[in-house]
Amino acid sequence: MTKAAELAKMGEVLTNGQIGGRRNIVINGAMQVAQRGTSSTGLGNSAGYKTVDRFKVNCDTGNATAGRYTMSQVADVHDGFTNAIKLDCTTADTSIAAGELLSLETSFEGQDLQQLKKGSSDAEKITISFYVKGNGNATYMLEVKDGDNDRLNHHQFAVTSSWNRISVTLVGDTTGALGNDNAESLELRFWLHAGSNYTSGSYTANTWASQTHANRAVGISSFFSSTDNTFFITGLQMEVGSQATPFEHRSFGEELALCQRYFIEDDTVYKAYTNAPSDNGSRACNFYFPTTMRAAPSMTAAVDAGSATFNSRTTNGVGIAVGGSVSGATTFTSGYTADSEL
Repeated sequence: MTKAAELAKMGEVLTNGQIGGRRNIVINGAMQVAQRGTSSTGLGNSAGYKTVDRFKVNCDTGNATAGRYTMSQVADVHDGFTNAIKLDCTTADTSIAAGELLSLETSFEGQDLQQLKKGSSDAEKITISFYVKGNGNATYMLEVKDGDNDRLNHHQFAVTSSWNRISVTLVGDTTGALGNDNAESLELRFWLHAGSNYTSGSYTANTWASQTHANRAVGISSFFSSTDNTFFITGLQMEVGSQATPFEHRSFGEELALCQRYFIEDDTVYKAYTNAPSDNGSRACNFYFPTTMRAAPSMTAAVDAGSATFNSRTTNGVGIAVGGSVSGATTFTSGYTADSEL
């Protein structure tokens, strides 16, 4: 693209209002926040959130691959980014069963997507951009899944041993409105490994269609083909419009607060009190969350004595009763985790 054409394109972006605050719908797209920890090893037969907040790994546990990998938050400086997700294959699997899969995903509440106008005649184009690299050349699949209506859009992308920014603009989808609530409506999924159940169909780029499993990962490489394989990603952005704008960097504090809507790891040591210092019965205290959570969370707590029972769970806090033989206002709870993930 010539400089004149680039300026003209940027003028178009400025005119249609795409540039502005809060462009990026993705939370933690710079991979800054990792409340659960910075590394998890031996993965491959379990799904869920393992390290970096808002990014989960998925597999078919009923058709688990023999491949294994480590997922890490790593310091890899590139173009203003200091963190990335790294997947590192530690055990290869070259005998791929039909139902195997490995994908990296992030998901969104429907009420945060209404600006996409999906399902209307005015449905907006969506631009997704990200920085990616590996140990060498590979092909993987970006999938956007509308879970409310079982509709998918796919786009293959190439990985090399150098950082590259991938930019994909999806056509607006005039079929299937997204729910305006706090439930999961949309997923961004990066397919890295799949068996024939997901690869034996046909690939058509940038077309919204009803879900057909055989079409979801056609033509991709297998991340588990060699223990040399790595996959790095950072700078993930999803925005309304037809142009990938510069990545919207938010402060660590902002990203942490956004992540804590879904998961809180609090290692503060709390005290639970009883009215009678000599009473050896249960004690109680309240936890007030630092931000309103998506829904009343599931809770766990580390308890120094006795057992913990959670009461009155809300999106803003929870009460805990601890039974044990410790008397008085003795410290005996050591923090909690609250999970309200999609």
